[in-house]
Amino acid sequence: MENREIIEIITKILALLIGIVGHEIMHGYSAYRYGDNTAKIEGRLSINPIKHVDIMGTIVVPLLLFISNAPFLFGWAKPVPINMQTVVNNGGLNGAIMVSLAGIIYNISVAAIASVLLGFGDFNSEIGLFFGYLLAYLIVYNIILGIFNLWPIPPLDGSQALAYFFMKFGNYKVAEMFDKVGNYGMIILVLILATPLNQIFFAPALYLINLLIK
Repeated sequence: MENREIIEIITKILALLIGIVGHEIMHGYSAYRYGDNTAKIEGRLSINPIKHVDIMGTIVVPLLLFISNAPFLFGWAKPVPINMQTVVNNGGLNGAIMVSLAGIIYNISVAAIASVLLGFGDFNSEIGLFFGYLLAYLIVYNIILGIFNLWPIPPLDGSQALAYFFMKFGNYKVAEMFDKVGNYGMIILVLILATPLNQIFFAPALYLINLLIK
């Protein structure tokens, strides 16, 4: 295996970990800002990836995708524990919306910063190649994670934010609808990911990736 291939594998893993672990930490940190210290007490605001490992989402799924030569890796970390009632008590429904979107905001922000750095870097040396690959994969994985979690399908963040948004205006029927759909959310997601529908749902992500990787 050539050095370039080794560097690419390492940067893929690092970029994915930064994306999924940071996503969960930001949920916990955002809740902490609204008075919920559940994640902090359980040590889930740590940047130590071991504390966030989900056997299936952090190890098995990415490994299977890598072995099968998938076009990109995908995964998730163990969700941080959040007491949303505490968040609502201290920050209202606006606070609940912000906590729900915190991981997505993190992912999109990391991708944007990586894009700016990619435009100014010199990646001719071996070290430069490492950082070039890392920045590129930070863009790819964070955009994919951010857009994926924005889908309004339970249990994804987008559905939670949307439910709290409608509750803010006194419409609780949408929240009730998401609760009912939540029982079938994983089935819906599998159907989307395993069929040509994924091309439609991931189209915005691919557009943003192409825009940010110049």
